Amino acid sequence: MQFDLTDLRLFESTADEGNMTRAAQRQHLSLAAASARIKSLEAQCGLSLFYREARGVRLTPPGEAFLYHARGVLRQAELLRSDLQEYGGGLRGHLRVFANTTAVTDFLPEILPGFLSAHPKINIDLQEKPNAEIAHGVLDGRADIGIVAGRVDTLGLQAIHFSTDRLVLATAKNHRFARRKKIAFAETLDEDAVGMQHGSTLQTFLAQVVDSLGKPLKLRIQLSSFEAMCRMIGAGVGVGIVPESAARRNQADTGIALVELLEPWSVRERFILVRKRDALPHYAEALIETLCAHYRNGVMDDRAPTTVA
Repeated sequence: MQFDLTDLRLFESTADEGNMTRAAQRQHLSLAAASARIKSLEAQCGLSLFYREARGVRLTPPGEAFLYHARGVLRQAELLRSDLQEYGGGLRGHLRVFANTTAVTDFLPEILPGFLSAHPKINIDLQEKPNAEIAHGVLDGRADIGIVAGRVDTLGLQAIHFSTDRLVLATAKNHRFARRKKIAFAETLDEDAVGMQHGSTLQTFLAQVVDSLGKPLKLRIQLSSFEAMCRMIGAGVGVGIVPESAARRNQADTGIALVELLEPWSVRERFILVRKRDALPHYAEALIETLCAHYRNGVMDDRAPTTVA
């Protein structure tokens, strides 16, 4: 198939507008030129991509598939343009990192400043994503590196274990659970709960757990950081499930008590996902080594590595 970015932009605009005249105007083309380009695409595909109707056009099933891939190509082209502009300004490297909630809000803010200071010509685009989307993002090239925790389908990617954390129950010091050493998660579901914001990796995971138990969380408030969660929990607003590393970091300031969870899923192995490690640029390998070294030097990692599901 022979087409250019103008064809793809025109196709996307036509699909968005449902009208070829408006799509042609958006792309600064005459209606005749736009119509010819769309017909050429359809001829190359050997399929109709649009239904032509009295009030405009709409996608056929093959057209839906074409739009999905066209948007991917346009997105990659825009990323390429952006990267080249930055290289023109003296940038020597750009890393795209997809990571889960704990990584984005807890330990990467501690690790990345030193890395970026040591690598002044490197930029990092860090995005919080659900675990499943992280693996897909690395696989299809939207991310260079992924950071996940727990049992995740790695889709055949290389998985580099770098640390282990646990989920624990955090309570106010005067809460009746604070005297417990261990507790089952199901026992906590009658309590008011403090949680992370909707869509966060941890909250999505806990929603799946409570669905399997048939009893919802009694969420009183949802927040955007583990520090904020710990402050609310310490003030007696409710109990909450938090990563132990984040809980201990905030324990002295917030006055929370920590209780071990009995469930096996509370142990969360952390992995870096890459397509092919030996093909990564040196600065990507440097970030991987920085993460691994941080935890080799004694930060919360006292369990043996396990394989990813």
